[in-house]
Amino acid sequence: MYRIFMIEDDKGILDAVKDRCTKWELEVFGVENYRNILTEFVECQPHLVIMDIGLPAFDGYHWCREIRRISNVPILFLSSASDNMNQIMAMNMGGDDFIAKPFDYDVLIAKIQALLRRAYDFAGHMPVLECRGAFLNLENNTLQYGDAVIELTKNEHRILSLLMENKGAIVSRERLMDALWESDCYVDDNTLSVNVNRLRKKLEASGLENFIGTKFGVGYYIQEEKDDGK
Repeated sequence: MYRIFMIEDDKGILDAVKDRCTKWELEVFGVENYRNILTEFVECQPHLVIMDIGLPAFDGYHWCREIRRISNVPILFLSSASDNMNQIMAMNMGGDDFIAKPFDYDVLIAKIQALLRRAYDFAGHMPVLECRGAFLNLENNTLQYGDAVIELTKNEHRILSLLMENKGAIVSRERLMDALWESDCYVDDNTLSVNVNRLRKKLEASGLENFIGTKFGVGYYIQEEKDDGK
């Protein structure tokens, strides 16, 4: 079943779209916190986004730009601000299509299905992991934090992805070394320490301080709060 993340503050429209989409085996998720949309987007891992322009806190253009920093998921704008300038801006910000309110629900479903057909194969979807406002792209070696895009080595990306997949738990040094061995990289205990220390310095240089904690003699973990991790 395809998942749709709907960024729409009109509950009547949200509920109506949910009802129509369910009949086509499309699952719709609404926003709970309009200041935390990017984190909810990552948690949902949607196949398509429906985006209003006029929203609480920040407008749809802002969130379209933020999503485009980390994902190529199709974005369909749905808004009453439908003059030519707003439609042009929506496309320039990374939108894939635009429907003006008021709208016909059958047209909306047809547009959704067309965008899904074009995008999948899953070709346009970029899985992402998130912690403390840092977004790790699993399809390339980059980590997005604020305005910074951090380029990671192959080893750094493998280490960070394994830690973020298991955030809240300690990942043993042996498990990390096994994961790096699978990528045909020679890694011993000392090499792992060097890689983790280099990764820490790279993260700290971009403002991500105390992101990787150490359980001495055991392994490493993602610190979900900024502490010393000792």
